[in-house]
Amino acid sequence: MTDTDDRVLNHLLQGYRRFRDSGWTPHRERWAQLGQGQEPEVMVIACSDSRVDPAQIFDVDPGTIFVVRNVAALVPPFETSPGHHGVSAALEFAVQVLKVKEIVVMGHGLCGGCKAALTQDLKGTEPGQGGFIADWIAMLDEAREPVAHAHGTTGREAERAMEQAAVKVSLDNLMTFPCVRSKVGKGELTLRGAFFAISDGVLHLLDQRTGEFAPAV
Repeated sequence: MTDTDDRVLNHLLQGYRRFRDSGWTPHRERWAQLGQGQEPEVMVIACSDSRVDPAQIFDVDPGTIFVVRNVAALVPPFETSPGHHGVSAALEFAVQVLKVKEIVVMGHGLCGGCKAALTQDLKGTEPGQGGFIADWIAMLDEAREPVAHAHGTTGREAERAMEQAAVKVSLDNLMTFPCVRSKVGKGELTLRGAFFAISDGVLHLLDQRTGEFAPAV
């Protein structure tokens, strides 16, 4: 193990000790309850980006939100082809087993996945060299066209438009899942779009009627 490895591990262990002192020990009753099971009412689908931790942004206690994170906070459309459907499996568990009441898709500013979808820089690369990312963000190809037409493919205005369009793609794809569509139709499940701007720390919510994002009140 190198000195760098030791430094990184020690940094994590210091955080763990703080958690034991202030996050676990004073709240043992809560953790005892969580030891019996979880009952989150909200599922959050967010990006893997290290700067946008949903639990931190929403300041919630453990057991409050069920979180799935991936590149660009994307939900693939419903499909039954053989393969490893990680997001679909988590979604199925949240909706059918945990019976969450809300699903929030949260995109964010300065998203590398959305930027790559906009510029197409990784198109045609081999798996392990960017190909896995390219295949994943290809889900945004159709949404990219109007963004590129209106704003071009570079600059923050174009990137922000792509980031917010990606949230809408995931919301649309959620509705291709029969279990989601059924529960939404019965009023048992609500879908929401959100966007967190890293630069100013402001959370925006999607107005489903207008299709526009506005700062949360």
